[in-house]
Amino acid sequence: MEAERTLGEEQLTQLRELAAQLRVDAIRCSTRAGSGHPTSSLSAADLLAVLISRHLRYDWADACHRGNDHLVFSKGHASPLLYSVFKAVGAITDQELVDTYRQFGSRLQGHPTPALPWVDVATGSLGQGLPVGVGIALAGQYLDRLPFHVWVLCGDSETAEGSIWEALDKAGHYGLRNLTAIVDVNRFGQRGPTELEWDLDTYRRRVEAFGCQAIVIDGHDLAAIDDAFGRARRATGPTVVLARTVKGKGVPEVENKPGWHGKPLKPDAAEQAVAALGGVRRIRVDGPRPEPVPPAPARPAGRRPELPRYDRGAKVATRNAYGDALRALGVRPDVVALDGEVSDSTRADRFAEAHADRYFEMFISEQQLVAAAVGLQVRGYRPFASTFAAFLSRAYDFVRMAGVSGADIALSGSHAGVEIGADGPSQMGLEDLAAMRAVQGSTVLYPSDAVSCAALVAEMVDRKGVNYLRTTRGGHPVLYDNDETFPVGGSKLLRGGSDDRVALIGAGVTVHNCLGAAEELAGEGIAARVIDAYSVKPLDADRVLAAVRDTGGRLVVVEDHYPEGGLGSAVLEALADLPEPVRVRHLAVRGLPTSGTPTQLMDQAGIGVDAIVAAARALT
Repeated sequence: MEAERTLGEEQLTQLRELAAQLRVDAIRCSTRAGSGHPTSSLSAADLLAVLISRHLRYDWADACHRGNDHLVFSKGHASPLLYSVFKAVGAITDQELVDTYRQFGSRLQGHPTPALPWVDVATGSLGQGLPVGVGIALAGQYLDRLPFHVWVLCGDSETAEGSIWEALDKAGHYGLRNLTAIVDVNRFGQRGPTELEWDLDTYRRRVEAFGCQAIVIDGHDLAAIDDAFGRARRATGPTVVLARTVKGKGVPEVENKPGWHGKPLKPDAAEQAVAALGGVRRIRVDGPRPEPVPPAPARPAGRRPELPRYDRGAKVATRNAYGDALRALGVRPDVVALDGEVSDSTRADRFAEAHADRYFEMFISEQQLVAAAVGLQVRGYRPFASTFAAFLSRAYDFVRMAGVSGADIALSGSHAGVEIGADGPSQMGLEDLAAMRAVQGSTVLYPSDAVSCAALVAEMVDRKGVNYLRTTRGGHPVLYDNDETFPVGGSKLLRGGSDDRVALIGAGVTVHNCLGAAEELAGEGIAARVIDAYSVKPLDADRVLAAVRDTGGRLVVVEDHYPEGGLGSAVLEALADLPEPVRVRHLAVRGLPTSGTPTQLMDQAGIGVDAIVAAARALT
């Protein structure tokens, strides 16, 4: 159906000129850099020209304005277009665009990052921008209750990612009327045609099947684009604008031709293309401004969370303490919780019962779970997202990109290690510590009892970066008094003295095994120090070094995790430059576990009490 022509000829001319400027600038900066994705930018230039001129409500002088719309480039490789937009609105200069794009030290990196105040999250790993946009939209519609709109530019290639459909499914489920995905259907991916090419009808049917309204347009018809964006703003649910475009539009040499993905034009060809497009322009866009909105509500004074308290010696699962502490933190209106349909196991349901308006169920969509958390923190919330430790591996790229974004999120992985028992290896998180330690700027915590777990949950709420807490399924004795503190980067000396001959270092469930082993060793006349390394990253290196010097360099490190990348690796890294000689026995899960009781499985893995005693005895 042909769009209603609401734009006058003068307005259409202005939009054509702006689109030409965006194309010219995308060519100029990528050619100067000698790298980039100009053809992926050229196809979407008309879409962005209309969006920033007439529909994106944004105060470019105040990126923190609470009423600003959000613009997420899920196809982050089209950064030449995004940065050309920033020039057009006066956020950056032409000199910065052309001379610094993709250069060392520049904030105009090859793919967008929040080094720029107008960029909410890092993109470039395809399939992530739209799921994050869902999180931002959830915050706007259900928490902020503000009229801002979330616009996400997607590429057609990334619709092959399952995360895109997880996002549309949750957008439909939550009726996100403030979310619009704009799909640049230019038919070409990196190595050739996309899966559906220009089959817009199949795209439409798929979008509608997920509960979203599809608007199919010619992505170079300015009036049709304007009409589609207006309809999207007025929609009662999530919208997806499916725009049929031509890759490389406006440059005959590359237009609708394969083999040009990620390749800038050579200087001579770029000069000809710029001339054919009408030359360099200095158009400045003053688009619509956000509606006035009230300031962010202040956190209620004096409402400090009262953390749960536990009797020393009582057997309490740390996953229970996580749920109790999270519920207690709910007195803060900025704390929100999400789960992947296992909240009765992770114990996030305790938060949901007390604070239903700030709990979001992501069902079994772990990519969307983490992405929604990242989107919520864009709006200033403190999200806690939980699922089984093993299942977070399905969302690992989102966790990795959260680190690139500098996102402040808290993740909880329950049912970790062989300690979970009879469920078997498919449910045992045995790689999670390594994975989370590898994330830029991450914090990795593994409490051994309920008191330390509750305290560490409270530590995470205001901590920067990606924070990961590992919890256990079974109940284990409470080791600490309720007033004990557990600073991140610390550890606890549970047993020790000046005559210690060996140090046993554990975290989580293995702390209890180390204590049992120390008791047996004491009966043999061997004094053993026991260290609770509850902070795996950052590790308490000073405590480890002191143990080396006090025991003559004898350490036994015990972890319910595969040997690669976990607690043992953290300890050995801390000892890498130590001049003193060190003898380390590293006990970890080295084979494929089976079903069984926790004790059977820990003994089989060589991390039970008997194995620890044998390792310590061999060292001494």
